[in-house]
Parts: sequence; structure tokens; C-alpha cells
Amino acid sequence: MSHWDIADAVHTSAGQVRAGRSGRGPDLVLAHGWPWSSFSWHRIIPTLAKAYRVHWYDMPGYGQSEKRPNQRTSLDVQGEIFAEMLDHWGLRRPSVIAHDFGGATTLRAHLLHGCDFDRYVIMNVVAMRPWGSEFFDHVGKHVAAFQGLPPHIHKAIVEAYIRGALANGLPEDDVTQLVAPWLTEDGAASFYRQFAQADERYTAEVEPLFASIRCPVKVIWGADDPWIPLARGEALHALIGQEQFETLPGVGHLPQLEAPEAVLNALSGFLPGLG
Repeated sequence: MSHWDIADAVHTSAGQVRAGRSGRGPDLVLAHGWPWSSFSWHRIIPTLAKAYRVHWYDMPGYGQSEKRPNQRTSLDVQGEIFAEMLDHWGLRRPSVIAHDFGGATTLRAHLLHGCDFDRYVIMNVVAMRPWGSEFFDHVGKHVAAFQGLPPHIHKAIVEAYIRGALANGLPEDDVTQLVAPWLTEDGAASFYRQFAQADERYTAEVEPLFASIRCPVKVIWGADDPWIPLARGEALHALIGQEQFETLPGVGHLPQLEAPEAVLNALSGFLPGLG
């Protein structure tokens, strides 16, 4: 049974955020990416919650968190909100698992905003230039042409975009849950707003600081990621300069849903109490 829910409403400087918690033990925070939500963790939360007090939230502009016109949800904002969420939960040194844009978000929180982590897992993350897929780059250059599309065409684009991240199929219920937040009127507007606000300077600011991360780090990478190639993960690992690096063969950009058992096995040798 999944322990995932987002029953809590938290007011932040970027709007209302939906959040959840489960389990008992040392604190562990999950940071999702784009175009995902905290739902992307639902398959590994039950196991993590056996050893940790697990915290998660939908970033502003994502999932079931607030989406409003002209809302700023770029990575500089997301790094600040991650720090605000740690303060809200009263966490001073949690372990952190970050995926996709959650990597840049938590790196900014740690390296620029003084958030300390006990242990830090970064998995198929956006952390170095250049970013993302060809589609991401194309939409970013032509956002106005995509805004206002008929709902059925927009839905097809979102579904194709999400499926394009995968090396393995997902249950249709998972795909439906991942797509659904972007199909409302405010969700569709927020979907394209993410492209418009993407700016590689938000990772450029932290790239020179990777070697100064103040905690043990493990890099995990789905080796068949169609969006961010394995070579990018290897380059990131080299810049961080720590020993822990593990590839997941046959896995794409969304390991926690494509191969949850493999992810948990990779975590078990790094996060105390798992395995």
C-alpha cells in the first residue's frame, strides 16, 4: 500500500504548497523534478518510511501546489522554497534524495542558502549545462506557439513528453497521475510557464561549487536516460569528487518509478537503516 499523500497545506513565499510525511526515524526529504510531482516517489516511500521520517512536497507550480498567472517558479525560487520547507518541518540536517530539477533545487539550497544535509543522493539530475531534451529546448524557444492549444492536443503533448523520458513502460495509472496536474486550465498554463522561465544560469551559479558539498554524496543514474545521458552523470560525479557512483542498466530518466527495487538496492548501501 502506498503511504504517499499530500494532505498538508503549507504557505510559502511562492504560494501554497502541498506536502506530506510518513514513517519514523531520522529525517529524509525527497525533491522531485520537472515535469513530475511528489507522486513520482510513491513506489519507494513505503520502504523508506520503515527506516526514516520521510518528507515530500509538490514544488510551487507543480502537482497539487498552487499555480497562478505570472507565478515565478524558476530554479532560483525553488532553491529558496526548499530552504523554507526545511524550516517549516524544523529540519536542520536531513538526508536528501533529489531527482531531475530537484538536483539543481537542492544544490542551490545547500551551496547558496546554507542548508546542511546528512547524506545526499542525486539521481538523474539537472545540475550542469546544457539541460534536458531536444523537445525542452524547442518549446523553450517557441513558448507562445504552444500556449492556448486545444485541450486534447495539449494532453497528447504532455503524455508524449512524459513517456519520452522513459526506457521502460509504466502502469497506466502512474502515467495518468503524472499527467493529470497539467491538464487543468491553471496546470496547462504552468506547464508552459516552466519552459519560459528555464534559465541555465541557475545551474551555472553552482557548478563551480560542486567540490565543496559538505556531506557524503551518492550519484545514481539510469544508464539509458533519453534526456540526460550517462556521460553527464559521470561528469557531475567527477566534479563532486566523491567515490559513490552507481549506474542502473536498462533504466531511463525516472528510476524511482521505472525500477523502484533497483533504486532501493542502490540506496541501501548508502542510507543507514535501509536493506
